[in-house]
Amino acid sequence: MERPHGVPESTPESSSSRSPSESRSGSSGRVEWVLIFALLTVPMAIVPGGSGGLTLVSLWGFVTLGGDGAVGVGGYPVWAYFLDQPRPFATLPPSIRAWPLAVGFHLIAATSATAGVALGREDRQVTGGLLLLAAAASLWVAVGLGVRFGVGSTAGWLAVLPVGAVATLVVALAGYGRDLYGIAAGPPR
Repeated sequence: MERPHGVPESTPESSSSRSPSESRSGSSGRVEWVLIFALLTVPMAIVPGGSGGLTLVSLWGFVTLGGDGAVGVGGYPVWAYFLDQPRPFATLPPSIRAWPLAVGFHLIAATSATAGVALGREDRQVTGGLLLLAAAASLWVAVGLGVRFGVGSTAGWLAVLPVGAVATLVVALAGYGRDLYGIAAGPPR
């Protein structure tokens, strides 16, 4: 059977000579894996308090450090926040509804990277894409908090610092940038 005009002949050499960045079957290294798991501890946002305290808004809840001259740490887990709400989930602000998405994207990215390290099977474009989605959801939460805390009016632009979104974006681009570029560039011609 003849090959149609313009279709290159497939040879074993041509399929095995692809660079790792052209193939999605590579797996995360231990450094990338550690960085992804470290993102699970980075606060999505830091909210400076008016009385010298800080509130860390993490994937897992709120942590309050000091404030009003007091020294100490207080916490409020995210699941308690959602369970204590008298309002239905659908009526909460969109940025609060994005919080579970941020948690989910981070956890699925961590699972994907773990599969890459433990089993040697991972689609790096999926892991990198999940990290980008996690960064977007974390940024959405931080911006929503900023709007509620008066960003642009009385508190100024640094009312909420979106450290989680920035850290996740840095890990995504540093660890998976070539793979993500493969998505943006499209299939090879």
